[in-house]
Amino acid sequence: MKIISTNTSKPQTIIWNDKPVETGIYKTPTNTPIFLGKTDVKNDTVTDRKYHGGEFKACYLFSEDHYTYWKSLYPNLDWNYGMFGENLTVEGLNESKILVGNIYHVGTALIQITEHREPCFKLGVKFGTQNILKQFIDYGFPGAYIRVLEEGAVNVGDTFKLVKQAQNSLSIQALFKLIFEKEKNQDHLKKVIINEALPMKLKNDLQKHLS
Repeated sequence: MKIISTNTSKPQTIIWNDKPVETGIYKTPTNTPIFLGKTDVKNDTVTDRKYHGGEFKACYLFSEDHYTYWKSLYPNLDWNYGMFGENLTVEGLNESKILVGNIYHVGTALIQITEHREPCFKLGVKFGTQNILKQFIDYGFPGAYIRVLEEGAVNVGDTFKLVKQAQNSLSIQALFKLIFEKEKNQDHLKKVIINEALPMKLKNDLQKHLS
């Protein structure tokens, strides 16, 4: 996996249900390294810390490999990296193979894969239709959040070097599917609720579905 683009944003105001809402989803390439801190990316905008930022969502990664698919669905948008609100656009990021809990060196940082991204109305506003939320879920490649075990800088061209492979874990794609499936896979639930890389709230929410 290799970083293709580093992206940050300034706060922007959108209108949702006739009310102004501040968002940091309008990220654009920086052309400079970015610094991964313990709870967020330095000089980036995180407006709603209930759902973004913090220890388990310090930085959002999205795969460059999926851009072709989305461009084919929305060819009239003004496309650039950072389109999905990701801080790092990563070539070769495959959610079906990356496990929750995997630890990587990238740049001068040490990071751990934590969880998937769930789409919200702000993505719909950016793309001009709330239909993208269901499309995003159905497509099944949500990108990945990380926590930063050791702070450091990352830049375009940096590669991810696997330090430790998670054991008895789920892929990001499998976790994403688990979240939205009505009849939840019990074996997957049992793996998830003991995974130290997942935030406690998510574990508790999923534990309610255990038979």
